[in-house]
Amino acid sequence: MKSGQWSGVTVLSVDASWAWVRTAQVGRLAVSVGDRPEIFPINFLVDHATIVFRTAEGTKLAATAVSPHVAFEVDGYESATGQAWSVVIKGRAEEITQLYDLLETTTFPLFPWQAGHKDRFVRIVVEEVTGREFHVVDPAIWRTSMTEAHHAPLE
Repeated sequence: MKSGQWSGVTVLSVDASWAWVRTAQVGRLAVSVGDRPEIFPINFLVDHATIVFRTAEGTKLAATAVSPHVAFEVDGYESATGQAWSVVIKGRAEEITQLYDLLETTTFPLFPWQAGHKDRFVRIVVEEVTGREFHVVDPAIWRTSMTEAHHAPLE
């Protein structure tokens, strides 16, 4: 799954990035709401090199209608090998409204984790895919003399 490497981080090819995305169930959707970023966890599926998710009327749907340029991130960790990966997809979100496409969504194994009506489908038409893979290092290498110092309690 590797295509280029620098300082312990392997840059993944587009195909390798998609392979990792297909193994995940949950990602994070970043949208613009007004002039502020918002991030939402969503469950999704890959359909013909696009990302599809279900939602209800609300912030995600409204934000993608007003400003369709979005980012989507999926990460994972393979505990057996100590390998971690991260893929970022940038693209344009479009609500699925065409009859044929809506009918096709009824066959998708995409079931919301949260109760409620989530009868709107959104597709992220992908413009850019970047991925990275790296080995998780022992946290001890980051310890300093200050690591064990007492800190003020959270207020």
